Amino acid sequence: MKSNVVRMEICPLCGRTYHDIPALSRTENETLICPDCGTRQALASIGVGIEEQDSIIEIIHRSTDNPL
Repeated sequence: MKSNVVRMEICPLCGRTYHDIPALSRTENETLICPDCGTRQALASIGVGIEEQDSIIEIIHRSTDNPL
């Protein structure tokens, strides 16, 4: 049976509260971080700049906030 418990966490990198599945930090491979910071770390690792990261994360939020 699936649990309906929502677990809230605070991201140690950005300080935001989140309830989604966490990402594992790429910097030391131990800390759980929010999905946005995980996405930022992944994009930064391939050379994507901050402005483009912001744009990509905005697109992700738009597509997941309004499911079909």
